[in-house]
Amino acid sequence: MSIFSLPGIPNIHSHAFQRAMAGLAERQSDRADSFWSWRELMYRFAGRITPESLHDIAAQLFVEMLQAGYTSVCEFHYLHQQADGKPYDDPAAMSHALIAAARETGIRLTLLPVLYMTGGFDDRALSERQRRFGHSVQSYLRLLQSLRAEEGPLLRVGVALHSLRAVPVAAMRELLAATSTGAAQPIHIHIAEQTAEVEECLAIRGARPVQWLLANAPVDEHWTLVHATHLTKAEVIGVAQTNAVVALCPTTEANLGDGVFPLRDFLDHGGVFGIGSDSNVSVSPVEELRWLEYAQRLVTHQRNVAVTPGLPSTGESLIVQSVAGGRQANGQDGQDKDLLKLDQAALSLAGAAAADVQDRFVFSGNRNLVKDVFVAGVQVIRDGQHAKGEQIQRRYRSALRSLLCDS
Repeated sequence: MSIFSLPGIPNIHSHAFQRAMAGLAERQSDRADSFWSWRELMYRFAGRITPESLHDIAAQLFVEMLQAGYTSVCEFHYLHQQADGKPYDDPAAMSHALIAAARETGIRLTLLPVLYMTGGFDDRALSERQRRFGHSVQSYLRLLQSLRAEEGPLLRVGVALHSLRAVPVAAMRELLAATSTGAAQPIHIHIAEQTAEVEECLAIRGARPVQWLLANAPVDEHWTLVHATHLTKAEVIGVAQTNAVVALCPTTEANLGDGVFPLRDFLDHGGVFGIGSDSNVSVSPVEELRWLEYAQRLVTHQRNVAVTPGLPSTGESLIVQSVAGGRQANGQDGQDKDLLKLDQAALSLAGAAAADVQDRFVFSGNRNLVKDVFVAGVQVIRDGQHAKGEQIQRRYRSALRSLLCDS
């Protein structure tokens, strides 16, 4: 392999529809603007999405991911029903929109339909703006069964619990029991993203979210804990010992004011991580990896924090670890044929040697260095462009105009 070739980078946490609202939530609503006020705007935006607009948004997003060097995506998908909460004639209509977008663009997709049942740890009913997210356990299992019939070489269907606050204890146990037979599958969950979530879990369940999950669920290498930002030392060790993946999304976590994950401590205990673009305010593995490291430097007042004993290069260490963790999290086979070729003529790579290419890729500026991209050995990006890029852009522009025309 050329020194200018890198493995394709997995994106293990994405909400595709949120790409269309990037930059639309950056006006302060009040002095206490936070994740929770952002969430209300997101709900209003989500209420406008249709299967057609979701397809057009996702196709554009997936092209951008491929151009940036992501070769697979775990789509954490909870827009199941119509805006009024009633099912579509095809209950999987929104899922099919995402599958079609992935097939059109050639990206690997691990589709993670989300079970979302309640509005808090007190098991209160979903709000009006959350109604389209809802499923019972039985309707959710039927959705999974229908989608699994469509799996193929570039499509895997996994399981997702939105969060502990959105899935009652009995429902979680019923779901895990029902999906525990047969081949192992990816299981993803948002957890410990916000301090308010931690405090509410403590007050109602008598334990912190990660502490409670480790004590009440069979967490293992097939699980991915998304964010897991607010951890105690014991929780860091506990997660690392399960071999579960932690999905870190630094640009979204910064955008929403979530906090900083204790990466160095986690790595010291053998923890596994991958990266995700989450809200898609940024679609760049370089920015995720760079800010994963930079946030650690700001907290620890040290440099080159994410290295491992065998990988003293920070760029190489970040790439190797996020690729390994990402492949584990998406549960797909054949990812050794997912490949990036960098632009050797780029000034950022002038005079590059094998020992510094990955550091330059992550830390040497903001120009996209990805030239060609291969998924499962098939070229999907050539000279930085996708074959269907222009027509997908036109559809995206039209979809966005329709979504925003009455906002």
